[in-house]
Amino acid sequence: MEVCYRHSDRETGVSCSSCGRPICPECMTATQVGMRCPECSRQRTQVRTMRSLESDPRLTYALIAANVIAFLGVVASGGTLFSGGGTLTIDGALRGNFVADGEWWRLLTSGFLHAGLIHLFLNMFILYLLGGLLEPAIGKVRFGLIYLVALLSGSFGALLLTPDALTLGASGAVFGLMGAAVIVMRARGINPMESGIGMLILLNLGITFLVPGISIGGHVGGLIGGGLAAYVLFDLGDRVRMPAGAANALAAGVGLIAAVASIAVVA
Repeated sequence: MEVCYRHSDRETGVSCSSCGRPICPECMTATQVGMRCPECSRQRTQVRTMRSLESDPRLTYALIAANVIAFLGVVASGGTLFSGGGTLTIDGALRGNFVADGEWWRLLTSGFLHAGLIHLFLNMFILYLLGGLLEPAIGKVRFGLIYLVALLSGSFGALLLTPDALTLGASGAVFGLMGAAVIVMRARGINPMESGIGMLILLNLGITFLVPGISIGGHVGGLIGGGLAAYVLFDLGDRVRMPAGAANALAAGVGLIAAVASIAVVA
């Protein structure tokens, strides 16, 4: 992983679209043709947009592939295309009594299982959109870290509010990416409401609270966890000049706390 040419302690997966020098979030300026370093951005009229075409969101594609493969496993284990189920769902979905019995892997595996094609498509579509927006801008390591923290936080929220329900899906992690997008945009002077992310969150929260059978704890927990991880990485870390490794470790700690709290709440 390269480091920012102005901050040698900060890893980044983004390079200036003009001169090619690696740049961290603090040094990025979004323009119509990609991210620019401070020097090159002064030569262009700034356009406030988050999208950069300089790097493919390969981790996003890998996560989508993992979810699709897991769904094929659901069907192969006896589930159906439009309602899920099967042995794999029974063995991997989240429920409090299973976690209390020591099946801690469900905190993670539940985030890759889905109850039918529609459930899978909706989550993967939003993951594709948000991944294409965030991953090239913040790098694969931090994108993956936020996704993991949000997934674990969503599991905690689900166990906290509905421990007896069988919960599954990538929604918690996806909600976490929404929260992270807001934090990253605000850190770069972009209004989340103007970008459409704000309305996307409000719409999905409305669906969460109004449609029966949706895990409110999973969605809200993921949203808070992803937003908190992004705050540590891109707001707190920059304010106190925290080294990239330390900020990453602190954000990972949020996920660890969520995992420990999940086990404690059903013990």
